[in-house]
Amino acid sequence: MDYKFTKEDLQEIENLKSRYPEIKPVTLPALWIAQRRFGHVEPEVQKLVADTLGLPEAHVHGVASFYTQYYKEKKGKYVLDVCTCLSCQLCGGYDILHYLEEKLGIKKGETTKDGVFTLNEVECLGACGYAPMLQITNDTYVNHLTKEKVDTLIESLKEDKVPEYEKIEMPLRKNN
Repeated sequence: MDYKFTKEDLQEIENLKSRYPEIKPVTLPALWIAQRRFGHVEPEVQKLVADTLGLPEAHVHGVASFYTQYYKEKKGKYVLDVCTCLSCQLCGGYDILHYLEEKLGIKKGETTKDGVFTLNEVECLGACGYAPMLQITNDTYVNHLTKEKVDTLIESLKEDKVPEYEKIEMPLRKNN
């Protein structure tokens, strides 16, 4: 495939470049722009980013390979990252992961044949008080998961209806 940024993507990258005194920090947001455009940052996409920024491919590859949020291979339209860290594990994270494996007919790390879902097991999504939880394609968190909530979520995503962000209310600390 011949990967190319759109005019809008290039303008967004130029705007980012103007905000930083050096070019290397633009690597991360440029990779996000690429992943949003192509759904992944395979080596060919990393090369495009490097060429666009005028940076060595090795630098862009190093950044892309360090962060798990950048997909180095094609994934499904919706990537479901199920947290199985301690809090989520104790609250049923593995039960949810196994339920999704059964429901989608795939194992963790796999993508459904129709290319709609990729299922991943991940470590801590940083919202332990809302366990068990998952994240949809590095964006929307779905908290306090139950089998019923998973069923509703999957049906919604099949209709391309991504749930709204779930608000996490943090109590205000009062000074005594």
